[in-house]
Amino acid sequence: MKQALIKVHISVFLAGFTGILGALIQLNEGLLVWYRIFLTVIALFFLIRWKGSLKKLATSSVIKLIGIGILIALHWVCFYGSIKYANVSIGLVCFASSGFFTALFEPIFTHKRISLIEIILGLLSLAGIYLIFHFDARYRTGIIIGIASAILSALFSVLNKRHVNIAPPQTIMLYELSGGLLLLTLFMPVYLHYFPTENIFPSLKDWIWLLLLSLLCTVFAMDLMLQALQKVSAFTINLSLNLEPVYGIILAFLLFHENEKLNNSFYWGVSMIAVSVLLQMIRIVKYKKV
Repeated sequence: MKQALIKVHISVFLAGFTGILGALIQLNEGLLVWYRIFLTVIALFFLIRWKGSLKKLATSSVIKLIGIGILIALHWVCFYGSIKYANVSIGLVCFASSGFFTALFEPIFTHKRISLIEIILGLLSLAGIYLIFHFDARYRTGIIIGIASAILSALFSVLNKRHVNIAPPQTIMLYELSGGLLLLTLFMPVYLHYFPTENIFPSLKDWIWLLLLSLLCTVFAMDLMLQALQKVSAFTINLSLNLEPVYGIILAFLLFHENEKLNNSFYWGVSMIAVSVLLQMIRIVKYKKV
């Protein structure tokens, strides 16, 4: 159990860099995610082939994993869209509301009993986001997109929980992200029509950031997360991911000086989110409920 929680938090720490890399990469959110998934799928394919660990799955399972991968791709597009329309700190804070949506979705998809304490803790995070939304109108578009990202994150995490044991983590990732890549490839012309951009191909610096994003923050981090899901609940995963804003915001303050652009409502909101994470961690240790 302790190893699972350690894996969760290593993955979360790495996830804290994704927002920073998203701000550094000079591509719009759609293209950024397409390149991220493209590089990740290639890396996974060669890694699995080298290990000889690719497991053939039933067609029905493949279709389900592809569907989950589509949700992951849409989540990433919304996540980076939130960062592009607001900033790294806002995008990461909105992601924290995934705990609330997970508490709603998990009983529906996994037949788990509704937990009032999980709902309350999730609402505490959501209240922190509302505080920022209500008192700082500059980032409302980014916040709305960020909430959509959190909803999609909760959905794919809960659905992943149902399929996490059907194959090794890397095989699951390959099937899922192949589905996300397929969706984005088919709809990218339409996306670029409505959201045109001057930069279609990455610069040299962009390629460096994309490789870090794909190999370290995606392949390695998602592998750890899927391993942890075999031992802990989707709610614990998503609430632990609320620490992602902490790491990412600290980095954003240091690298982009975003603290100079945020008002007091942001800090009150972040404090409420931090309390919800702390209470859940205490709850896990005390009752060993993961």
